[in-house]
Amino acid sequence: MRILQLHVDYIEYTPIKEEIVDAEPIVDKEKKRLENIVVILLSVEKGDENLIIEDFLNETKKYLDTIKCNSLLLYPYAHLSANLEKPKKAMQILDRIEKELKINLKDSTYRIYRAPFGWTKQLEFRVKGHPMAENSKTFDNVSKSEPSIGNEKLVSLDGRQDDHDHAGVSQALSAEKTLKSSWFILEPNGLLTRYEDYNFRKTENNLKNLFKYEILKNRTVEEQPPHVKLMRKLGIADYEPASDSGNMRYYPKGRLLKSLLEQFVSRKVSEYGGLEVETPIMYDSHHPSMESYFNRFPARQYNIKSDQKELFLRFAACFGQFLMTKDFQISYKNLPLKLYELTRYSFRREKSGELVGLRRLRAFSMPDCHAFCRDLEQAKSEFEKRFDLSISVLEEIGLDMDQDIEMAIRFTKEFYENNKQFVNSLVSKIGKPVMMEMWSDRFFYFTLKWEFNFLDNQGKASSLSTDQIDIENAERYDISFIDEDGTKKYPIILHNSPSGAIERIIFALLEKSARLIKEGKTPFLPLWLMNTQVRIIPIKNELIPFCEKIRNELKDNLIRCDLDDRDDSLSKKIREAETEWIHYIIIVGEKEVESDRISVRDRIKKENYTIDNNAFIQLIRSQIKGKPYLPINLQENLSKRPRIAS
Repeated sequence: MRILQLHVDYIEYTPIKEEIVDAEPIVDKEKKRLENIVVILLSVEKGDENLIIEDFLNETKKYLDTIKCNSLLLYPYAHLSANLEKPKKAMQILDRIEKELKINLKDSTYRIYRAPFGWTKQLEFRVKGHPMAENSKTFDNVSKSEPSIGNEKLVSLDGRQDDHDHAGVSQALSAEKTLKSSWFILEPNGLLTRYEDYNFRKTENNLKNLFKYEILKNRTVEEQPPHVKLMRKLGIADYEPASDSGNMRYYPKGRLLKSLLEQFVSRKVSEYGGLEVETPIMYDSHHPSMESYFNRFPARQYNIKSDQKELFLRFAACFGQFLMTKDFQISYKNLPLKLYELTRYSFRREKSGELVGLRRLRAFSMPDCHAFCRDLEQAKSEFEKRFDLSISVLEEIGLDMDQDIEMAIRFTKEFYENNKQFVNSLVSKIGKPVMMEMWSDRFFYFTLKWEFNFLDNQGKASSLSTDQIDIENAERYDISFIDEDGTKKYPIILHNSPSGAIERIIFALLEKSARLIKEGKTPFLPLWLMNTQVRIIPIKNELIPFCEKIRNELKDNLIRCDLDDRDDSLSKKIREAETEWIHYIIIVGEKEVESDRISVRDRIKKENYTIDNNAFIQLIRSQIKGKPYLPINLQENLSKRPRIAS
């Protein structure tokens, strides 16, 4: 059975005519209107006579309780499946579902309705705008309830439907749910304490929430996080209704923000020694190296078909970099060899209930740097350098390692026992307790993995920077080097993203600002990431030429500025600049023209002062020193800009 759960403001439907011979008889053919209700569009499929109704009931009640709605409409909808049950049998199953719902939801506060089966109906509804308003699932008598990810019909590049689901859910992903772990707190001094025995301090709420998130593995988002409102308000990004869920649209401000972050991370990796490459976004599902890697990497992939070839969209840069390195002739003198790519995009078919805003996406930009190392000792040495690189990247972006980030480190028991000093040295650099997960056996291709996690305002953890020690894939992809003694050997591979997904960095910065708002403080984005760093506002139109002179001087010094030349009041212009989180506002009147000094309104410090233009330029330059520059990505005169609805 396939269902689509919709939380709607209203639904109206009118039975028009019998669509099939076995349509159920009805007397009332009048239009029905129901408001603030959950509509479940459902297709009954062959084999559903053995359906475990309890799973459907539990899922339905859970959904109703989560979104706090007590009205439900069952709406037979054949268009969700091409494997439909025969009408008479489908009707029996629907009747059984309706009866069971009414018995199990016998609380008088629940109201259950059903649209007639087998009728052509005129239909109209409006879906609510929260993240849980649309939710698709598949039920069967084997897997019970699985989100319809990786097993729904896919459209191939040549336009045909594709029923194939090659490793839509990998063995690694399935194993991740059942993997037995021991959880500990590891402190900077090397002290190890079992999670259940640790007394969390008041300052360690984020660490405590990280444990809850990881142990319970509740990834579903039940309410819209505040960054979604902020990304819309600031004109950064929004959902794209015409695309697959988890694929976003980025407005000019968002595109500039992403570009600056991409350039910054890429430059940091280049300074570290990463060699930038570019690889394809799709690969042969039946390539021998790919098939085995699927079941070692915990991710769901998009599957497509082209020219009778079964392909998948990459969910990481590993495939391309590994296949490339396989063709290199490598000596031990070339190691560590560091390859880097910023993928735009990587694709993962995450569960629909987990997709919200910029936190978890199905298409994302991922800086991915692999280091091919001679042996474990060289790998550990390189690992520490990349650890320092990742800390530097996050701090320079604008995140505080002490206040904003919680570290998790995961490894096999064997690796920890043989490398305690190495593990403790990583934790000591963080300077606070970290979450530690220990596996008795190794299932994944790596023996150690660490992550820097950001905890949002709902206590959900999101991994940013990460690195892994991979001991399998060199042999799997036949990546080898010639050692000093002339023998062929396989390198150890490190998988590092020094920032994590670029979109997730934006999410973290916005959630951090939302936290400031909650605390009654001024929200902001780092100055170097602002599309407009300085706004110039003339008191009257006659002063616009002087304002343009100031703007040109700022532009010549690589400072992004714009001019509010609209016919609005001064107070409205200032208020809008504040709403856009612009750090510096220059107010230009007759006094500024005569004195050749500028009056500045500092939004962050909440100060007003007069300053020489050259001194002001130096003030801005000192704050953005060492960061990448791009020109403003909007018209410089506000009168010429289109308005983006927020």
